Amino acid sequence: MASPVPADNATFEDRRAYPRVEVAMPAFLQANGGRHHVQILDLSAGGAKLNCLLELASGTPVILDCGTLSRGAVVRWRGGGLMGICFDSELDPRDVSALAQRSKALSARMKAAE
Repeated sequence: MASPVPADNATFEDRRAYPRVEVAMPAFLQANGGRHHVQILDLSAGGAKLNCLLELASGTPVILDCGTLSRGAVVRWRGGGLMGICFDSELDPRDVSALAQRSKALSARMKAAE
């Protein structure tokens, strides 16, 4: 996926092509013939940060499944139990918003159950 080229003096956050939304959602990552439980920590139209203990090399193709979302992606980085993936095609902003709302609802439900 091509992304805009940032100015050289921009901070890391300023260089991101898409705004990120913090979420806390369980999901599955399909990779190398297996299906693995992960947690989505943040999400944008272009990718996601996952809590994931898998040892996958950068460039590994994966599929992220989270309810109504099933999107092909590529591993961009990993370290410290975290992984960043870049989607093969960007998410519609409505999909990002819907997942963020679902995350808030799930969080509220979990707090109410405590």
